[in-house]
Amino acid sequence: MLPHFSIKALYPLALAEGEGVGTAYEYYAKRQALARWLTTLSAPRSLLIAGLPEKYGSSLDFLQLAQDLGVTRPVIVDDRADALRKASQSVSAARKTGALRDVHPEYVEVDKLNALDELNGEFDLCLGSEVLQRIGNGARAEYLSRLCGLAPAVGLFAPNGENRSHTTLSGLSGIGLAEVCALARACGLLVQSGYVDMPPFPPGLTRSSAQRAKAAAGRLEALAMATLGCYARLERGLPRGWRRTHAHIVYGFVESPQR
Repeated sequence: MLPHFSIKALYPLALAEGEGVGTAYEYYAKRQALARWLTTLSAPRSLLIAGLPEKYGSSLDFLQLAQDLGVTRPVIVDDRADALRKASQSVSAARKTGALRDVHPEYVEVDKLNALDELNGEFDLCLGSEVLQRIGNGARAEYLSRLCGLAPAVGLFAPNGENRSHTTLSGLSGIGLAEVCALARACGLLVQSGYVDMPPFPPGLTRSSAQRAKAAAGRLEALAMATLGCYARLERGLPRGWRRTHAHIVYGFVESPQR
């Protein structure tokens, strides 16, 4: 269902957000997991991005996915006006590189992510990344239950709380895979879950804006990204215990039991 995108092809999206190769790697790893799941679903005609990341990026990978699926008017919701403005600016920056030309998001500011009272319609697919962990423990079940009421298929990604070095260096709160699975089972049918995004370089690696921009055209950088892509495709074969403590992200895909 999804066309293949290399890490290098996803790199302009990361640059548009002010991020680098680590974010492009994350997008590639998440896309692999989503591609396996989406082959089991009917082609979605509508998409809700249910909250923007707490700190890094603006989920432009989900907008690329929307474009690939032919969803031209995805809806992006968040409870922070500045995050929505940043997402809009990132989309504009991406379009200057030729990306995301065929997708035109609708931005909706909501009062509470766990309630989403401002949304009245239904969607075919809901996605969220780096959102679940910033919602209070008592509201996470309400958030996921609300999403399951809005769409028959919900996919959530969150920082891996069992990778202490990642959460410490990123400054993000984390959540364990077991909690994600428990929330999912309480709200719907958990069909897939696991760990993704375990790049072979240390967390917290930073580069200047000039270095990131130069990497977009360099031949050695292209070779390095191609090598990273090969490694990323092997993530699923790594020992589960290693993935549990080294993955940056946990995920759960939930479907309605009536689907």
